[in-house]
Amino acid sequence: MAGDLRGWRVSVLGGAVFAVCMTGTTLPTPLYPLYQEKFHFSELTVTVVYAMYAVGVIGVLLLAGNASDAVGRRPVLLWGLGCAAASGVCFLSATGLGWLYAGRLLSGFSAGLFTGAATAYVMESAPPGGASRATFVATAVNMGGLGCGPLLAGVLAQYAARPLYLPFAVHLALVACSVAVVLWLPEAVEERRPLRTVRPQRPGVPPRVRPVFGPAATASFVGFALLGLFTSVSPAFLAQSLDVTDHAVSGAVVALAFFASTGGQLAVGPIGVRRSLPLGCAGLLAGLAALAGALYRDLLALVVLSAAVGGFGQGLAFRGALSAVGGASPADRRAAVISSLFVVAYGGISVPVIGVGLLTEPMGLEGAGLVFIACMAALVVAAAGYLLRRPVTVGT
Repeated sequence: MAGDLRGWRVSVLGGAVFAVCMTGTTLPTPLYPLYQEKFHFSELTVTVVYAMYAVGVIGVLLLAGNASDAVGRRPVLLWGLGCAAASGVCFLSATGLGWLYAGRLLSGFSAGLFTGAATAYVMESAPPGGASRATFVATAVNMGGLGCGPLLAGVLAQYAARPLYLPFAVHLALVACSVAVVLWLPEAVEERRPLRTVRPQRPGVPPRVRPVFGPAATASFVGFALLGLFTSVSPAFLAQSLDVTDHAVSGAVVALAFFASTGGQLAVGPIGVRRSLPLGCAGLLAGLAALAGALYRDLLALVVLSAAVGGFGQGLAFRGALSAVGGASPADRRAAVISSLFVVAYGGISVPVIGVGLLTEPMGLEGAGLVFIACMAALVVAAAGYLLRRPVTVGT
């Protein structure tokens, strides 16, 4: 019994550190309008600054995504916290656009390092028989941490002094506490190897997995693109089109999308993987439709509905995609296939959002958003249609 309690204490503390790291990755979201006002840059620049995060995540996943299997979980967690701290220092020191690019890139490095290492640590530290609850902890702290970032920054920016400094100072304090926690936590990897043995992971999809991978990756791409749109340009839309200049409100709307995603991921258990992918696609389509209505009619209620429904659909689709792709992959290729899925998903965070930024000047934010919605809706309808014709079978 005492061993179980210690195991859960270690697992939950590892999850708390995970949440702190992920909180930092979305911290700047409600602050982008303030940076625009300070440094005088366009919506396109906002989307490029935001997309630097995806560049950092993808780079680390490909080059060092399996590093913690060799050198241990704790060193990689400490490297990730170091990148998170360096990112916060960049934002605190920002006197020009270059600091924002560097801060977002370092933030991506921290998330890339934590994605595999922290998830594995939380699950490995749980006592025997606790795999399901440990998966819940890992899922909740990942998406919950992403949701806490804009909420924390929005509240501090609205109700406290120095809105471009205090959120990052608070996060740096949390990172410092997290370093102390990681130094106390036990190592989960028993047989460690030198860092030089780590090799870049080459993404790959075996032929037998491709029928499952195609619709799963498409749904993941659309889901992450929707979250990317909320995290990059939704504060500008709320301010320009709806006259919502309250940073706490804009942060809460973005947070809702991530919290709803957590709910969607947790719903995969009772719903089942076979149904979660097509139902997730339906949720994404409903979220896109609500967002189109919000852009066309300038209604805050529809923005909130889009965040809730689209976020839930994203969580349902993405966890279903991970389960389906992982179950269909041969054991010796599973890591490479899952890495490929993450690369596609994080591509969804960056490429479509930059497209919105490019279209904003000639078409306006609403017009660019409607083009984005039409393209993403076409993709998700194609994926859903394929899944209805050829339902996913897990474990084949």
